[in-house]
Amino acid sequence: MNETVTLREAIAALVNDGDTVALEGFTHLIPFAAAHEIVRQEKKDLTLVRMTPDLVYDQMIGMGAAKKLVFSWGGNPGVGSLHRFRDAVERGWPRALELEEHSHAGMANRYSAGASNLPFAVLRGYVGTDLPKVTPTIEPIACPFTGEELTAVPALNPDVAVIHAQQADRKGNVLLWGITGIQKEAALSAKRVIVTVEEVVDAFEEHTFGIVLPSVAVDAVCAVPQGAYPSYAHGYYARSNAFYEAWDPVGRDREKFRGWMERHVLGVEDFAEHLRSIRREGAMG
Repeated sequence: MNETVTLREAIAALVNDGDTVALEGFTHLIPFAAAHEIVRQEKKDLTLVRMTPDLVYDQMIGMGAAKKLVFSWGGNPGVGSLHRFRDAVERGWPRALELEEHSHAGMANRYSAGASNLPFAVLRGYVGTDLPKVTPTIEPIACPFTGEELTAVPALNPDVAVIHAQQADRKGNVLLWGITGIQKEAALSAKRVIVTVEEVVDAFEEHTFGIVLPSVAVDAVCAVPQGAYPSYAHGYYARSNAFYEAWDPVGRDREKFRGWMERHVLGVEDFAEHLRSIRREGAMG
């Protein structure tokens, strides 16, 4: 595809039922708009991958989109638990959720191996933890040069990676800056890549620690202003701490959660209308 399209078109064309999908973004640039469109299109049986699943995956899990979660930490940052996530794990609602848990270092190395077209990554992590006992994708391996026992983890190569960025140019190159997390590696490791952006510009300006993803690595660019809300986009808008706090009572209750999603996600046409909807309600920042 490699062109600017609507988010609805990109999700319909590039995300299939049963896919392994990584929606990455660390602290900021979290692709909420894309997650909502996946829910709106009722994509199902997804294996969701993310280093730090927070509200965006709580919503997708609660709507039954996920059959499995591959992750290294989960929670509502600064607030507490993800209650839709917990309900799926503890009670199988709305469906049972399989878990594959790693450390942050393990996940980062898995993405890096996938981006490097390597079958696995090697690290010194996991020593002293119980994760190898419960996660079959963690295996000991001996260094062929020193004999040191290390840990091997398989490469991650998602069917689809979705990230949010500040800008794309008219050729389809993408620029993001600020806390860039693992977005670059996730994009380069995936078979297909969707990027939502704050704006499309004629030319990029230089930014400290900026990362440019070339157009050849991107299948679709979608202009979605504020597409990372309630997380933040450095240089564009701040994080809505009020939203994260207000989500806790919504996520705790199945009926409240389902009603919220029906009003503000399923019941709207796109993310711009979603933002107008939650702001009319006035309780989410």
